Amino acid sequence: MRKLVVGLGNPGSKYEGTRHNIGFEVVDRLAKGGSGATFARKFDGLLAESEIDFHRVLLLKPETFMNLSGRSVAQAMRFYKLELADLLVICDDLNLPLGKLRIRGGGSDGGQKGLRDITAQLGSDSYARLRIGIGERGPVDAADFVLSRFRGADRPAVEDALILASQAVAVWVTQGQAAAMNRFNGPTTPTSG
Repeated sequence: MRKLVVGLGNPGSKYEGTRHNIGFEVVDRLAKGGSGATFARKFDGLLAESEIDFHRVLLLKPETFMNLSGRSVAQAMRFYKLELADLLVICDDLNLPLGKLRIRGGGSDGGQKGLRDITAQLGSDSYARLRIGIGERGPVDAADFVLSRFRGADRPAVEDALILASQAVAVWVTQGQAAAMNRFNGPTTPTSG
């Protein structure tokens, strides 16, 4: 049974390395690991087939820009005849401390417009999402903040979060949502194993 792991972000070099693109960064890491999957244009996005611990996984980076991510996700879900339980969406979260992970099996979009569009396109919010904290924005406008790049001092915490997020996806794929939530909805230090 295939799983679909979607990383949210915005296409183009202008947005590379921005806080909003942390979902793309996780999916890129997953593609490089293991089988070294390559991306091809499909479903208004970039799609790669990969393997995580002998489980087939589809990796998708919608290229529709963040606020229209649902179109790409819905196309892939329909084409592969996937259930909501087979979907994990990875995105940034303004409300979590830098590098903190939170996995949920559904619920509110929390103001994340990519999640909002996916929920609208799928007609349900009952899909797993892995949120990654991108830090305190302070007095900066939210839109400007998410499109800014991480400061150099933030990069070690971001690197740790990317490692943890990759591990969390592997646990979600191989052991399920409850196991991933139990293991990763906690401290922000990388776990061994």
